[in-house]
Amino acid sequence: MCGKLDYYLQLFSALRTDRNRNRWSAETCFQAPHKPFLLLSILDAIASSAITKNFIEPSFELAETFAGYWSLVMPLGTSGSMSYPFYHLESSGFWHLVSQPGNPHERGRTIGSVKLLRKYYLGARFDDDLFPLLVMETSRERLRSALIETYFPPAVRPVVSEQAVINRSAVTYEHELLTTAEQKPHYDTVFDQKPDIDKKVRDQGFRKAIVKLYEHRCALCGIRMLTPEGHTIVEAAHIVPWNESHDDKPQNGLALCRLCHWSFDKGLMGVGQEYEVLISSAVRQDNNFPGHMETLSGRGIFKPCSSNYWPGQDRLDVHRKKIFRKT
Repeated sequence: MCGKLDYYLQLFSALRTDRNRNRWSAETCFQAPHKPFLLLSILDAIASSAITKNFIEPSFELAETFAGYWSLVMPLGTSGSMSYPFYHLESSGFWHLVSQPGNPHERGRTIGSVKLLRKYYLGARFDDDLFPLLVMETSRERLRSALIETYFPPAVRPVVSEQAVINRSAVTYEHELLTTAEQKPHYDTVFDQKPDIDKKVRDQGFRKAIVKLYEHRCALCGIRMLTPEGHTIVEAAHIVPWNESHDDKPQNGLALCRLCHWSFDKGLMGVGQEYEVLISSAVRQDNNFPGHMETLSGRGIFKPCSSNYWPGQDRLDVHRKKIFRKT
């Protein structure tokens, strides 16, 4: 096993990357970070048991984790697609693409989005000798260290390592929220880090749970928009604000688009006792032009499939009494 680990440590430390110093900065040792970011994202998913078999699907959840690493390290305003390393990691020698039926693998394709990647490929698998090493914590963390120490300078390494902890813990917290229903989640199994890390874990885990339950659809207006990279238009909103309730349970959450989220927080929109959309008369004041908002009045909200996760009327009643504007 040690000989195999040493072999893959060498491969992880010798990924083929673009080394254009005019394109890449010192934050990534003057080389493209796509492949290290993808592998780190996969290691996080394996560590949190989101991936349990030797098959890596190009999921939007994986793309989101990749995007999180990217935004953490790369300059503001830049973007990178997970589809690029997912396709080109085949050159590493340990990564094997699995084609969609009827779409045989071709070299030299231009794969510019996760949506296009999913059109051609079901996913990928690691070498049979490598995957067991990724499942074992000790060998997985050595491989993670090889990635971080090879492709990032000393000043950036702690930030990347911390993000890995947040990613793993957020998935654990998401699982707690979705499996405990009205029971109090076992916070002590997740929150054992510094306060600033705990907040990031809580925010990220709550968001993951709510967006998943509502299938990326706004509860109030019904809009559902996903970019080819898996970025969603909806956000996770607390019905009773966190600073008052300290309540992250799904029954205190709604998936809302940015307009509905802002309107809900400002009391311009609410949810009635029959789960109907409420629109405050205040939307028509001060020469406002509420557009389509008024057409939503009285329409039923979009709810999770399971009634166990529907927004709690006790929480909605607090919002109606304390936040929703009657006039």
